[in-house]
Amino acid sequence: MPANTDRHENAVARYFDAWNAREAGTRAKAVAAAWTADGTYTDPLTDAGGHEQLVAVMAGVHEQFPGFFFRPVGTVDGHHDTARFSWELVSEADGSAPVAGSDVITLAEDGRIKAVLGFLDRVPAGA
Repeated sequence: MPANTDRHENAVARYFDAWNAREAGTRAKAVAAAWTADGTYTDPLTDAGGHEQLVAVMAGVHEQFPGFFFRPVGTVDGHHDTARFSWELVSEADGSAPVAGSDVITLAEDGRIKAVLGFLDRVPAGA
């Protein structure tokens, strides 16, 4: 069992590495390490597939929320090829976290993400 837990936690760690990468080149490498070539990300605001689209979605979030980073909340819960976890988008300036959510990921055999289904639990008014 611990190997599966490690597999899920490692996939989620790579997920956060990708979302928190600030430079385009670093972000592209992090996305390639975290997602399969045809991997997808779907939440109420976006539906992206493939590394190029994933990188663009992440860049858009950093443009909308400069000086913010994603951090995990709680622990990763996983079984088989599926894991779920929660996160917050946190301001480096004041520590506020105006956006929070929960994601469910499906993993490929190599441990990279095939699909993410994201849910927004907290969003700023007017967003």
